[in-house]
Amino acid sequence: MLVNQIAVFLENRQGRLYTMLGALSDAGVNVESLNIADTKDFGIVRIITDDNAKAVAALSAAGFTTASTNLVGIEVDDVPGSLTSTLGMLNNEGVNLEYVYSYSRKGGKALILFKTDDVKRAEELLK
Repeated sequence: MLVNQIAVFLENRQGRLYTMLGALSDAGVNVESLNIADTKDFGIVRIITDDNAKAVAALSAAGFTTASTNLVGIEVDDVPGSLTSTLGMLNNEGVNLEYVYSYSRKGGKALILFKTDDVKRAEELLK
């Protein structure tokens, strides 16, 4: 399955994440997943919301720079080795993963999201 993600570029200084989240809250947007990759000077906040179009509009209005991308979502059994075997199959087929993070866990399953430069091939292999 495809999951749309918003990347927000933030200066790495006090209060910026709070301000970004406030813009979403004020717009009535619920954040379902949040991941931050940072460096000394800036961070990239990756979010999935209940309304990405509304989120992008609110963030843009608040002066934030955003980009959207599609991630591949896979559900795996929530047991040791399940993710390893799934990602191993993609690796063996030459699919490069740029980054991976978990999205949710429930009912003995884990939903994992990953970015790849070959979404179509990854989806075909995971069917």
